[in-house]
Amino acid sequence: MNLTWISHKFRSDSSKDQASGGLNAVERVKVGSLPVKSLGKSKSLGIGHAGLQQKICEKSGLIADRQLDLLELKCRRPVEHLLAGEYRSVFKGRGIEFEDVRPYTPGDDVRSMDWKVTARTGVPHVKRYVEEREQMFYLMVDLSASTLSDAEKAKRRTVAEFCGLLTLSALSNNDRVGLIMFTDRVELVVPASKGRQQGMRILDALSGFEPKGSSTRLDVALDTFSHLARKRSVGFVISDFLAENYEQELAAAGFRHDVIAVNLFEAIELEAPRSGMARIRDSETGKLDVVDFQAAQSRSRLAKIRELTLERGVDLINLQSGGDCVAVLSEFFKSRQRMAADEAGG
Repeated sequence: MNLTWISHKFRSDSSKDQASGGLNAVERVKVGSLPVKSLGKSKSLGIGHAGLQQKICEKSGLIADRQLDLLELKCRRPVEHLLAGEYRSVFKGRGIEFEDVRPYTPGDDVRSMDWKVTARTGVPHVKRYVEEREQMFYLMVDLSASTLSDAEKAKRRTVAEFCGLLTLSALSNNDRVGLIMFTDRVELVVPASKGRQQGMRILDALSGFEPKGSSTRLDVALDTFSHLARKRSVGFVISDFLAENYEQELAAAGFRHDVIAVNLFEAIELEAPRSGMARIRDSETGKLDVVDFQAAQSRSRLAKIRELTLERGVDLINLQSGGDCVAVLSEFFKSRQRMAADEAGG
């Protein structure tokens, strides 16, 4: 499997940047400095072809950098005021984790005795534990053509905001966050880590990474997640789930880890035509086909996904393109809290 590991440079927090108003070299380029004339007349302004190309690249970097700042600003406020506390109440970590056994020494707590090892060896042994507070947190993001097919890019913005909220919530809890972007292959892997730089690294990939593939292989993404997550982790799968032959991998990941499926859909799926024939084009394969909407009313895609996740023991979040990501996440956290209270008898 070919994996592309992320390697980006980000803004420096050095005193030089702060002295210049917090702007890096790219941001200090004036937006209005580019010539408005054609390339053939650019020499009259004292700028050669190579220099013009360089300034165009700098301006593109400036725009991408500002988009990244806007995404962070949009996500950070609701995290600090609402989601961070709800996240901590849902994803608490396991407290302590068993490490190994060692021979008993006077003064050890007899409640930590490992009686099976003691009986097998004939020598008293006690269990050793280590603190396990932080969690491993992975985002699996579908970048196939069907996910990015809308002309207004509303799906991409919704995915970026939703994942940005999750990322900043996890990092505020000192958890490690990783990112897996996929199509019919694994496009990008950001290894799990923590800290603000990791958050910016993930936000940058969410807002600007361009995939090479077009179709969807959820099984490849789930296999990669299972390979990277050596211990029990939290995994969010953000996709439209327009794929095949991934049910077994989803069930296996859901058995070992805490997996949440985030189904990205459009409003038209809730208000599809009740009857009639329509010619549609598959955004992933480019193939034209004729669909009978009257026959499709018997079982919607949303109902199929709900049934699939229920059978595999995976939680489901329905996320509408252009919807309120903060409200969706807050409702999910509250539903998890209610579930935990019911299990505890409270």
